[in-house]
Amino acid sequence: MTSTKKERSVVVIELQGGNDALNTVIPYNNPLYYDFRSNVGIPEGEVLHLDGEVGFNPNLAPIKHLWDQGNIAVINGIGYPNPNRSHFRSRDVWYTAESEKIGAEGWLGAAIRDLDARGENVLTGVNFGRGLPRAMVCKGVPVASVANLETYGLMPDIQDEKSRQYALEAFSRIYGPTDTKDIVAQVLSETGSNALKGADRLRSAPDLYSSSVEYADTPIGQSLRNMAQVMSADLGTRIYYTMHGSFDTHSNEIPAHSKLWTDVSTAIADFTGDLDEHGMLDDTLILVFSEFGRRIRDNGTGTDHGSGGVAFVMGGSVNGGLYGEYPSLRPEDHSEGDLHFTNDFRSTYATILNRWLELDPNPIVHGDYEQMAFL
Repeated sequence: MTSTKKERSVVVIELQGGNDALNTVIPYNNPLYYDFRSNVGIPEGEVLHLDGEVGFNPNLAPIKHLWDQGNIAVINGIGYPNPNRSHFRSRDVWYTAESEKIGAEGWLGAAIRDLDARGENVLTGVNFGRGLPRAMVCKGVPVASVANLETYGLMPDIQDEKSRQYALEAFSRIYGPTDTKDIVAQVLSETGSNALKGADRLRSAPDLYSSSVEYADTPIGQSLRNMAQVMSADLGTRIYYTMHGSFDTHSNEIPAHSKLWTDVSTAIADFTGDLDEHGMLDDTLILVFSEFGRRIRDNGTGTDHGSGGVAFVMGGSVNGGLYGEYPSLRPEDHSEGDLHFTNDFRSTYATILNRWLELDPNPIVHGDYEQMAFL
């Protein structure tokens, strides 16, 4: 194991579609759970007990050892006031930390801006997947987006190396000095130059990486492997992002949810094992979240959009345990069949920003939120 000290990193894994919190961290000792989940409830004998009341879905077995080691914080009842059941609006709330209006910038984009105030590293934030999540969008902040690190780069379809070099030289001239360009051209020039620099540096990461860990051949597994490669290359990246889903289990929930969590938990187990092998687990924090939970009562074969959910914070420096009150299942304590949120997601964000990244969280989360003890 190497012992080289690295700067702290944050890895964010978004479970797209609204993960079913009740079938993820299961209140197996509450008979109301089985009353409301007669079709999609997880039998108590299959639940991985965390304490006398709740336990993991059996498909989280690959990461149960992290809980046993005290490296997983379970954030119960996470959400926000006046919840919105639209995927688009709720994701936007989580992305921008603005629940009452449309936010202008993503919380991670703002964090990247503060981490690299002079804009010296175009790879401070990297998204692994297509497109760019709004969580990482902030004016003037470059973020690389990588679908596959092994094939990443500018003009990868040009197979002949000499032809590719000519094309890249032309690209460089286009995005060269901006003294004579108008404002629009200058913005394009800056974006293009950043892309050129980022592509060149990221392409070196796989060559600098070796590991005994064999990741599962799944999209989430390969994304986390790519992250480990970039971390090992020590390119100054601090914020990593990827998505997996869809967790929108309106029907056929038992097999679909099982497969989704098997893929995610296996990938996280491989990733944390890889980080531990390279001496980076203590300097890496992993946040796993979804835009909302699902209704308490099943609809026959699945569950519909709800509100209060669950999130996980993992890493070698995390104070593991159960955080946040588990929402009540009693009918008199919830409206329209929803789990009420019991803690604001911005408390989790504020804790990560302040206690892990050493940033002032208030401007980023738009308020002063109580921080949590998982760090």
